[in-house]
Amino acid sequence: MKEDKRLWLAIAGLGLAMLVFIGGTGAMVWATLDGPEREAVGSALGPRAALVFMAALVVFALAATGLRKLFADYVAAPARLLEQAQVLLATDAEHELPGQGSFANRALAEAIHQLAAQRAQLRGEVALQVAQASRGIERERSRLAALMAELTQSVVVCNLDGRILLYNQRAKLQFRALSAAPVGVGGAELIGLGRSIYTVFDRTLVEHALRTIQQRLQRGDASPSAQFVTAAPGGRLLRAQMAPVCEASSGDGVGDGVDGQALVSGFVLMLDDITTELEAQTARDHLLHGLTEGSRASLGNLQAAVEMLDYPDLEPAMRERFHGVIRDEVGAMSRRVRELADDTAQGMKARWPLEDMLGADLVAAALQRIESIAGLRAARLDVDSGLWLKVDSFSLLQALTCLAGRLADEYDIKLVHLRLQPAGSGSAHPQAQTLPPTRAHLDLLWTGQAMSTETVVGWETDAMKIGTEVTAMTVRDVVQRHGGEFWFERERVRHQAFFRFLLPLADAQMPLAAASLVRSDSRPEFYDFDLFQTSAQSRELDERALSELSCTVFDTETTGLNPSEGDEIIQIGATRIVNGKLLRSECFEQLVDPQRSMAPASIAIHGIQPQMLVGQPRIAEVLPAFHAFAADTVLVAHNAAFDMRFLQMKEAATGVRFDQPVLDTLLLSAVLHPNQESHRLEAIAERLGVPVMGRHTAMGDAIVTAEVYLRLVALLQARGIHTLGQAREASRQTYLARVTY
Repeated sequence: MKEDKRLWLAIAGLGLAMLVFIGGTGAMVWATLDGPEREAVGSALGPRAALVFMAALVVFALAATGLRKLFADYVAAPARLLEQAQVLLATDAEHELPGQGSFANRALAEAIHQLAAQRAQLRGEVALQVAQASRGIERERSRLAALMAELTQSVVVCNLDGRILLYNQRAKLQFRALSAAPVGVGGAELIGLGRSIYTVFDRTLVEHALRTIQQRLQRGDASPSAQFVTAAPGGRLLRAQMAPVCEASSGDGVGDGVDGQALVSGFVLMLDDITTELEAQTARDHLLHGLTEGSRASLGNLQAAVEMLDYPDLEPAMRERFHGVIRDEVGAMSRRVRELADDTAQGMKARWPLEDMLGADLVAAALQRIESIAGLRAARLDVDSGLWLKVDSFSLLQALTCLAGRLADEYDIKLVHLRLQPAGSGSAHPQAQTLPPTRAHLDLLWTGQAMSTETVVGWETDAMKIGTEVTAMTVRDVVQRHGGEFWFERERVRHQAFFRFLLPLADAQMPLAAASLVRSDSRPEFYDFDLFQTSAQSRELDERALSELSCTVFDTETTGLNPSEGDEIIQIGATRIVNGKLLRSECFEQLVDPQRSMAPASIAIHGIQPQMLVGQPRIAEVLPAFHAFAADTVLVAHNAAFDMRFLQMKEAATGVRFDQPVLDTLLLSAVLHPNQESHRLEAIAERLGVPVMGRHTAMGDAIVTAEVYLRLVALLQARGIHTLGQAREASRQTYLARVTY
């Protein structure tokens, strides 16, 4: 029962008691009086009834005030102290307890605070000792994380339930490419800690590979593996190499499998996208098949024609006809052989390993190399710092240095510039007008004497000379290795000339990949070995412990507060909690074009201006992507009724339905702390010692809500609420559960 209800009931009881006491006393006194005495008392009290009533009210008010003071000091204050002490007991919050109520209550609060400080000091000392003892383990984990992040192959580790417990950056990018999310909607990857690998792979295929590995283990194979190819979403073909994760033998039989066999607790998948490779191989097979089948017919025709030419009495017209057959068939065979040779050469070039490199870094390296080896000054000019190239940086630097050196030696050029721009920007060359947007122009510019086309062709085909070293490779070889082009242009207005390299761009996701790789706090969030301990048998969600749940904590920003009156979502932000850990790197954050105006009051709260939403995806595109992000998880939000109402209003239009369980931190706070005056997110965060940053942005509120939820779970467990079903039932019993939108 709420504090104010108890207080008013107590005051009402006091008033009733006073009324009963005064009425009973008056009745007893009246009964002892005779007739004349009753008349005398009546005549004395009649004119003074109002005064007596006012005196009774004053006495009642004084008694109620005293009762309220006693209630505040001896009921409400101890209740608040109890709730705050429970927070200190279950969390690491380090704020002072409120010094309210009686002297004894304030003294108790100070004693609890001192005990909490002593506990914090002891915990700090224990944590320091644990950190010192586990330093070696942390080094090994860091090495593993660094190795996983730098691997060029996608690696995913799963438990036997198919739940992902480790993956590297390459896998994240590859799974993002496989996602069916619309372009422009971020955070809808198919991969994530605690998510199921069966959203990508067929369950029966993976189980068959696991059975194959277990059979090989039983036969004594020390390093069993299995390989399979499967079609992924979007039509891509993936080749997967599977290896088991086995429990280490304890030496006493504990943790060993049946009959001493290793116990498989999970599996590792090493993935390659072979779609392009298979398409190229299929094309070559078709070409080779055409060569063999066509050559068989041509050889038959040639053999028949040669045999006919052996006849001495063959007429000249017929002899000329058979000569024509021989010429035609030889020409056809030559064309087929040439096509096969050209295709093979292109395949060899395509298979040359190219690396993803920031264009600005390539230009900086080229400038340094030109100055140190070619002996002339070099500077950058109009370099797009956001371009990522897919290049063989070593051979390309050699080509640039060679060309700069020949300019210095043969044309006495003292200064060159390097320019890097997207293909098609600022060139009059006819080829540049039709170039795809996946290419870039790298220009080597100089001012001075130009050269003839014959000279350019010679420089392109001559063996490259870098300083005193001569290589067998030519500039044309370097260009062909990149599948690009090379030409010479003059800028007559500026009296400049330049060599232009047409180079391939890296995938658009590479800047994100690089940013993720250098973040010092990103790698540890990509794995969680505790997931190995989950049972292979799925349990009902309501029976799952709160600490074991995979949760999507989300928040929305909207045009207003009335979804039934047409207000729309303008931003969704979400993050994941897996195995009791907040995964900040796995997030969903997307602005939404609401196709309507916003209330000024709403803009003042979240700060999202209407112009920021122009060109953003609409809710029909964003909501399915968020639905995929939240699949197989419990939804968590603060004041979830508000956010869920906005989602549910769009389910029919978008074709998705959010039918998973929902937990509300507002209701959970009311369950744990019914005596607190406020259950706003900021108030709960302050009570639990959660720092509030990025408030009133969808992503910022989702992060704060996730931190609050993790602390509330610890408090719920201390109250005997351990499972999802228990938490939902307790939430339903609170008075705030009746709020609707």
